[in-house]
Amino acid sequence: MKAVILAGGLGTRLSEETTLKPKPMVEVGGKPILWHILKSYSAHGINDFVICCGYRGYVIKEFFANYFLHTSDVTFDLQQNSMEVHQRHAEPWRVTLIDTGADTMTGGRLKRVREHVAKDDAFCFTYGDGVSDIDIGASIAFHRQHGKLATMTAVQPPGRFGAVDMDGSRILSFKEKPQGDGNWVNGGYFVLSPRVIDLIDDDSTIWEKGPMETLAQQGDMHAFHHHGFWQPMDTLRDKVLLEGLWDAGQAPWKQWP
Repeated sequence: MKAVILAGGLGTRLSEETTLKPKPMVEVGGKPILWHILKSYSAHGINDFVICCGYRGYVIKEFFANYFLHTSDVTFDLQQNSMEVHQRHAEPWRVTLIDTGADTMTGGRLKRVREHVAKDDAFCFTYGDGVSDIDIGASIAFHRQHGKLATMTAVQPPGRFGAVDMDGSRILSFKEKPQGDGNWVNGGYFVLSPRVIDLIDDDSTIWEKGPMETLAQQGDMHAFHHHGFWQPMDTLRDKVLLEGLWDAGQAPWKQWP
């Protein structure tokens, strides 16, 4: 099975990092968050990726073109004009990088890579700016079980701020970042039939609006409920949070050795 990853947005809310690189290339633990996402899928046996590039997509292409340089020790012999790679960190990945346009919306980007998934019975689809410890294999099994066109992983994000328990004006206790309002939201990890692409009109189509709403109205989208870790990287605050978890050896999304 393939995984299609959206990696073309501007990342304006993370402008401290995205002036010179697309948001999926912002690093956590010395590796682009895109790398973490691929590692998560690979841990569940998915190693064939289609990446929808846009803003500064050449940075993503350069990373994979020089993957050994980014991940291994090397010796350059300038006199012999040669390079020796030490302890190669190879991955079992096949990565297809497609320029889907600088201003194309999320649905339009998916439509532009249609030929790469059209012959598959299903494919995974996600955003290139968040990590989770979702059981991807279980979500695929759930998708095949219900037999509809689309599966969306639903998550319950925690509250962003601490809460205060009060009796009138008297403060009784404090709660450090309690669970949110209990609503389920789009967690960004999908399993889809290629037939959903028929619902996308053109580059201006936003996946989260027309196509998803139509699938829901038709009864063709089911939710895979995920109760574990889920964290998008929308702001510098989010990046600092993920970096701290990684540095402390407590990154829940790290499901690989």
